[in-house]
Amino acid sequence: MSPVDGSARVVRGSVLTYRDDPAIVGADRAVHFLRRGAVAVDGDGRIAWRGPAGRLPERFRSLPDDDHGECLVLPGFIDAHLHFPQYRMLAAPGTDLLDWLNRFTYREESRYASPVHARAAAEHFLDRLVQHGTTAALVFSSVHPGAAEALFTSAQARRLAIVSGKTMMDRNAPEALRDDPVAGVRDSVSLMERWHRRGRLRYAITVRFAVTSTEAQLRAAGELAAAHPDCHVHSHLSESEEEIALVRRLFPVAKDYTDVYDRFGLLGPRSVFAHGIHLTERECARLHETQSVVVHCPTANTFLGSGLFDAGHVGRPDRSVAFGIGSDVGGGTSYSMLRTMGEAYKVAMLCGRMPTAHDLFHLATRGNAARLGLGDEIGTIESGRWADLVVLDPTATPVLEDRHALSEGLEDTLFALAILGDDRAVRATYVAGRRAWDATSGTS
Repeated sequence: MSPVDGSARVVRGSVLTYRDDPAIVGADRAVHFLRRGAVAVDGDGRIAWRGPAGRLPERFRSLPDDDHGECLVLPGFIDAHLHFPQYRMLAAPGTDLLDWLNRFTYREESRYASPVHARAAAEHFLDRLVQHGTTAALVFSSVHPGAAEALFTSAQARRLAIVSGKTMMDRNAPEALRDDPVAGVRDSVSLMERWHRRGRLRYAITVRFAVTSTEAQLRAAGELAAAHPDCHVHSHLSESEEEIALVRRLFPVAKDYTDVYDRFGLLGPRSVFAHGIHLTERECARLHETQSVVVHCPTANTFLGSGLFDAGHVGRPDRSVAFGIGSDVGGGTSYSMLRTMGEAYKVAMLCGRMPTAHDLFHLATRGNAARLGLGDEIGTIESGRWADLVVLDPTATPVLEDRHALSEGLEDTLFALAILGDDRAVRATYVAGRRAWDATSGTS
């Protein structure tokens, strides 16, 4: 095998991946763990082989060899919801969601009218992702077509798996951030034609949330989704009680918040809605019926005081709603999916549930890949999948090192990383086989 682009290599370490959902089949059947494992990557950046390091086939032995010792080698983290134009807004305070949007977010997003600013921001934003071990994401952009163009251009150069699109909003926002139904569709189609399924990129028809779109725009977005069923739909749903009350006033005919999207054809298997904190029984049943997905964003929900996502309610077996997990930067307070998992654990505990570490790590890898319809490409370490990998050091900080000395097994190690870990635990990140981040050298 001869490398085409420098991706071909062998990555060694304690290899962990998930065959199935541990919450459904149990950890014994779901977890595949090799304490001394190896992953062979071909020249196209895909996984060619995975197994015990001592059984590495002869044909891979001449490849460059990255040996990470006792560190964990996992599928790269997948962030199911965050905002590119908010990449530097972490810790901007607000009395609630709507106040936060009006005081800080819209002002920051207005800067993305400048292509120069958008291009520079895209580089910084994607640097942050790989430094935190994130190799794929569903990303909100701004209303400006040039911002989405900048994000797609930078992601394409890095071979990252990014799903995104131009945001559509034509009311209840500053004039500089409003489009109209015709322009919103025109710009979306133009971007879609250039970027959808180009390399590892996908397009998302993106409605900010019901509050910022007229019925005419929602109808246009629904028609666009019907005409392009292989594109994602990305929006927000049921994040705060104040938001829900405003939606009720703006759409008095709708049964509830979910029904607003439903009436315009925006529910479906490729529809992903961030938050879903205050969903009613009827809404859960309808989301289940349409196979729509919600994304739990714990650090944003607690930071903005929006509420606690109850996975037991949303995932009730008789009408379960599929859910993923996202950082929601910049309402969220960390790019780290480790931090995000840790906060999800705390929220679950407050709701009377106790997820295992395997539940959390599965959600941020294989689970999120499935939620985004990308399970045949990423999320596991299997032959033919893209070689997106994150290497985690369970002794990266003095606190983690002391805690690791008490760990009695893999579950303990993962739990400590989820609760105590952050970007300092990320030793390396590989995107399509290439080393995109190296903590030792501090380069990407």
